[in-house]
Amino acid sequence: MTDHAIFRLIEIMARLRDPSGGCPWDLEQTFATIAPYTVEEAYEVADAIERKDLPELKDELGDLLLQVVFHARMAEELGEFAFEDVAKSICNKMIRRHPHVFGEASFRDVHEQSAAWETIKADERKARGKGESILSDVPAGLPALTRAVKLTMRAGRVGFDWPSPAEVIDKLREETAELEVEIAAGDKAKAREEMGDLLFVCANLARKLDVDPEDALRAANAKFSRRFGYIEGALAARGLTPEQSTLEEMEGLWEAAKRAEKATQPPT
Repeated sequence: MTDHAIFRLIEIMARLRDPSGGCPWDLEQTFATIAPYTVEEAYEVADAIERKDLPELKDELGDLLLQVVFHARMAEELGEFAFEDVAKSICNKMIRRHPHVFGEASFRDVHEQSAAWETIKADERKARGKGESILSDVPAGLPALTRAVKLTMRAGRVGFDWPSPAEVIDKLREETAELEVEIAAGDKAKAREEMGDLLFVCANLARKLDVDPEDALRAANAKFSRRFGYIEGALAARGLTPEQSTLEEMEGLWEAAKRAEKATQPPT
């Protein structure tokens, strides 16, 4: 049944891309134009997971699978590879990277396994001609915070890392002070650079705390939206809009929103 559904999806995409009677929009697409949709669908999968909405997750995973089929179809038209080759590639990679499951290797614990995983990946990078740098295959297209975590994680594996979160927090204070200097000087270019350094250190701190910075920021965004919605609702009850209110009024309602949230939280 699974094979039938996948084959049907592949056939549907081939029909959509058929120059004779296919979909004009689908026919116009390229790897570059579809890539943003691929990223968007991955985020929608993550959003459904965060909301614990499994029916929605099923649909979003289907949308993400469609993206894989779309890219594979375009590659097949170019004579490069097809969906079957994509599936074979990931099968081979999973078997190669799990010698303790599909081979004779054994590891004492997850840390030893992780070290072996990185060694295997390093060998793969060399085989693909990706260069000797351990950072060479960290994708530039990743969200910036995620890429910062991966870059510092790779560097940390060879000892280029702070010993504990405390040293990272010290660096955070240092970068904040440097940013304040550039803001006071009115130098926007240098302030931008210092802002980047500050965010990079924040991502590094998140890694040291075993926190996903993208996940943490999404949660902060949701919290801000929720509390601002409380402000809008409270003002609407008074016949007002945020534009008709003062900052002091909105800050007071913000604190009320925080108190309301705490009142509804279960005791710990």
